[in-house]
Amino acid sequence: MFARRVMVVGTGYVGLTTGACLASLGHEVVCADIDAAKVERLRRGVVDIVEPDLAELVAEQTSAGRLSFVVGAGAALGSFEDGRPAEVLFLCVPTPMGAGGVADLRAVESVIEEVGAELAPGTVVVNKSTVPVGTAARTAELLERTDVAVVSNPEFLREGSAVKDFLGPDRIVVGSDNQDAAERVAALYARLGAPTVLTDAASAELMKYAANCFLAMKLSYVNAMAELCERVGADIGDVTEGIGYDRRIGQAFLSPGPGWGGSCLPKDTHALLQVADSADFEFRLLRATIDTNTRQRQRIVDKVRLAVTGKRTGSLSRVRLALLGLTFKAGTDDLRDSPALAIAALLRQAGAELVGFDPAFVEGSKNRDGAAPPTEIDGVPLAADAVSAAQGAEAVLVLTEWPMFRTLDWSVIATAVKRPIVIDTRNIVDPATLRRAGLTAVGLGRRGDGDIAE
Repeated sequence: MFARRVMVVGTGYVGLTTGACLASLGHEVVCADIDAAKVERLRRGVVDIVEPDLAELVAEQTSAGRLSFVVGAGAALGSFEDGRPAEVLFLCVPTPMGAGGVADLRAVESVIEEVGAELAPGTVVVNKSTVPVGTAARTAELLERTDVAVVSNPEFLREGSAVKDFLGPDRIVVGSDNQDAAERVAALYARLGAPTVLTDAASAELMKYAANCFLAMKLSYVNAMAELCERVGADIGDVTEGIGYDRRIGQAFLSPGPGWGGSCLPKDTHALLQVADSADFEFRLLRATIDTNTRQRQRIVDKVRLAVTGKRTGSLSRVRLALLGLTFKAGTDDLRDSPALAIAALLRQAGAELVGFDPAFVEGSKNRDGAAPPTEIDGVPLAADAVSAAQGAEAVLVLTEWPMFRTLDWSVIATAVKRPIVIDTRNIVDPATLRRAGLTAVGLGRRGDGDIAE
C-alpha cells in the first residue's frame, strides 16, 4: 500500500476519527480546525470527545509522527514533510440541519473558498460529511478546477464505536465520475480488506441517507409495534427476538425506546425529505417515520402521567421526577437532539420538577475543553449519582441505555423514592429485579409490567 499525504479539515467525531485512523493505516495526516484552543489541546494529546480508543489512537499516531494538527485549512496545505502538497483533502466539517430541514453547506463552501485555488494539481477533494445529493457536483463548480477531482466517501460511524467502525467497516463507499480519483480514495482503505462499492457521486451521497433513514424507519416501526403489544397483551421482547432471527430483518435496531435522536438520524431524515420534495416525490413512508418518532416522545410523557396519577391526562404539576440518562445514547456525552432532553422539555412544560443523572457528566469524568462537569443540562439540575437523583421522586425514568443502570442497587433507590415507580423507556432493567426491590416496573411493550391501569 502506498502511503498518502492526507489533509483532514474538521476535528469533530468524523474528522478526528478519520484522521487518526488513516494515520494508523500508514498515511501522513494533517488535521485542520478553526478552533485554535482545540488544536492546542489536540497537540498536547487532549481529546475532548468521549469516544472509546480515540484518545489513545491520537496519542499513538501523533507520537509516531504520522498525525499533526494545525489551525486553519490554509495552514494545513504546507504542513507536510518537506513542504510537499496534500494528495487528498477530506472535508469533515459540520453540515447541520438548516431552515426547512435542508443541510447547511456553508462550512463546506467556506473551506473550498479558502483553499480551492491553492490545491496542487491532481489533488482529490473528498466529501466525508453527510451532504445532499448533488454536493459533489456543486463542490466541483465552486472549485472551478479541471485538475482537481471531487469524490463522495460517506462515513458510517456510530458514536461510541467510531474507531471500531472505521477500522472494521461493513463496507467502503466511494463515488465519483472520475474513476481514477475514486480508486485512489478506495486505496486509502486497502489494508482494511472491506467490501468496496465504487459508484457515481450522486449514488454515494444518496447511499448514506438511504442507510440512516432505513434505520430510523426500523426504530419507529419497533416503537409502534411496542405500543401495539401493550394494547393486545403481547411482549415486544419475544416479538423482536422472533423476527430478529429472520436474516432478512436481523437483530439490530429492534429495541424500543423513547425515540431516536443524535446528530445524524434527525438531520438526515429531514434532509432526505428535502431531496424527495425537490424531485417532486412524496416520501410518505419517511414522513410517517418522523411523525411516529415525534409522537413517541409524547407517548412516554403519557405513560408517566398514567403511572404517577392513574390517568393519561393527570396533572404532573410539582411532581418530582428522576431522569436517568440525558445523552442521546450510551457511551457518549453527545446531547444533540437527545430524546431524553426532548421528553424532559415536555415534562417541564407539564409542570414537573426534574432532576437528572448521567454517567457522562459526573465528577472526574472526561469533559469537553477540560471544564468541570455541568451542574445542569437544558434546565435539568444534575445529581451526583442515581440515588441522589431518585431522592423524593414520585417516579424514576430510565431514558438512556447506560449499562450501569442494569446493575444499580435498586433496593437502595426504593428507599430513596417517594413512590416506588420505575418507567424504563429502554427496557434494559430486569423487571424481576425491580419487583424484588419493591418497585413497580413500567416498560415499553412488555407483558406483565406495562402501564398501571387507568
